[in-house]
Amino acid sequence: MLHTILITLLVIVSIGLIAVVLLQSGKSAGLSGAISGGAEQLFGKQKARGLDLVLQRLTIVLAVLFFILAIAVAYFGL
Repeated sequence: MLHTILITLLVIVSIGLIAVVLLQSGKSAGLSGAISGGAEQLFGKQKARGLDLVLQRLTIVLAVLFFILAIAVAYFGL
């Protein structure tokens, strides 16, 4: 019973994580964009605002939940 609930929660969180990642806007295209985007994010010159910030934080929360649920499914599935 617990295993079924955990699997169901894992599927819901997985779908939510996919949706949130797809909703985020792309930073830049190409290799030069990846390098400059990483530098901007590292040094904080351009901070995320509004919806981008919410989506970024939601991605972190859903990713942590995904890993916790995946470990729980593996542990309780035995």
